[in-house]
Amino acid sequence: MSNEKPVALVTGAGRGIGRGISVELARTHRVVGTYRGNLEAALSLQSECGATIHQLEVASRESRKSVMRFVMEKFGRLDLLVNNAGMAPRERNDILEATEESFAEVVNTNLRGPYFLTQAAANAMLEIGRGGRIVFVTSISSYTASVNRGEYCISKAGLSMASQLWAARLAPEGIGVFEIRPGIIETDMIKPVLGMYRKLASEGLLPQGRLGQPEDVAAAVRAIADGKLDYSAGQVLDVDGGFHLRTL
Repeated sequence: MSNEKPVALVTGAGRGIGRGISVELARTHRVVGTYRGNLEAALSLQSECGATIHQLEVASRESRKSVMRFVMEKFGRLDLLVNNAGMAPRERNDILEATEESFAEVVNTNLRGPYFLTQAAANAMLEIGRGGRIVFVTSISSYTASVNRGEYCISKAGLSMASQLWAARLAPEGIGVFEIRPGIIETDMIKPVLGMYRKLASEGLLPQGRLGQPEDVAAAVRAIADGKLDYSAGQVLDVDGGFHLRTL
């Protein structure tokens, strides 16, 4: 049996949640971290933790094929896929005014891309015959309506179902699929409204009273990567400070 470290592919790895996950996994895995346009951030990740970086436009079929070909030619295996790459709408518009172009861009990036990257990764895992694990990083927006970014909410709701579909299909094959649902995490994405979210968290929006950090999400991925949830196919992990709790 090979003593080589397992291989993890983390999409959207240059910043935020993806970076936190990549740094954590690099302790035990050979990490391939993808980026879309920010090469500087990707190179910084590579310098920090030794990750191999590769450009990926997840909405593009050819780009998905390219990254999978790269992983298999370089390492000959894939043990863990973390579908983290995603985007918010470029402009927040009321759903009465939002455009079809924005809807298509967000859904293609956040839903169609990860869905078919998972298809490619799952087939590679099956061909290798070592089993594997797949993680979908979704959002509390998969069940929380924000009427000024409907396309984002719909994309994340669809991704939650994608996780269930792949979990049901791959569990009999020895491949575990899991969903991690982050809450309000301190990343570049929320910088313009960070003060507002901190105030809401401290006033009771989040029972634990603080916003999340990328390391909180990385800790959940760590549990999956270490096999702690291997008998929990399709499990949804709420990493949200208790936001999902309904209380009176």
